[in-house]
Amino acid sequence: MVQGHSQKEKVVGVIGGMGPEATVDLMSRVIRETPVNDDADHIRMIVDNNSKIPSRIKALIDGNGEDPGPCMADMGLRLQRYGADFLVIPCNTAHHYYQDVVDAVDIPVVNMIEMTVDSAIQGHKRLRKAGVLASTAVLNIGLYHEYFAQRKVEAVFPESREQDKLMALIRRVKAGSHDAEVIGSFKAAADNLQAQGAECLIVACTELSVLADELQTSLPVYDASQVLAEVIVRTAKGC
Repeated sequence: MVQGHSQKEKVVGVIGGMGPEATVDLMSRVIRETPVNDDADHIRMIVDNNSKIPSRIKALIDGNGEDPGPCMADMGLRLQRYGADFLVIPCNTAHHYYQDVVDAVDIPVVNMIEMTVDSAIQGHKRLRKAGVLASTAVLNIGLYHEYFAQRKVEAVFPESREQDKLMALIRRVKAGSHDAEVIGSFKAAADNLQAQGAECLIVACTELSVLADELQTSLPVYDASQVLAEVIVRTAKGC
């Protein structure tokens, strides 16, 4: 047994760094969601905040980047060897390579996309149309389309102009820019989804999750990072 590993509580391994700030944001959410009386009550997180994972944008949008799958699989295996009982991937786009990680390890790997879709459907009865705020890579590979379609829900993305601005916002957040202009692009994309008939919003990019508290909308919002944090706490605590 790994030193400091309670037999009653599971250890989470985090395949992080996509981007680094989003990984830290997830860790903060887990800490906030964990009921504690003392330091020892917090969940043990083994985190590889690896910013050197090949770019998902270059691989899936530009079409000239290295495959991130082998690197993510290696990270998962190393986290397992270090003592993780289950793994999470705090990046929506990176779930395109989810199966690479699953195939590399012998421990469960949480599927953030599936968990987020389930959360939206459970929280919004008779959902017919969900608006997705995500990178253009997520749009191109149809991650949320697939999972929502299985539940007979339509996934809609911002129209091209707003989606381009949203993608520019994501790139700026990766570069550390959180000014009023980028927040305006976030709201414009959300408003466009509402105009298309979206009944709820899915914050499906962990960079956007960093800014989620600043999104002003009348629609219910389901943040993939928040969903993942809550799943981590429930899984680790066995509840």
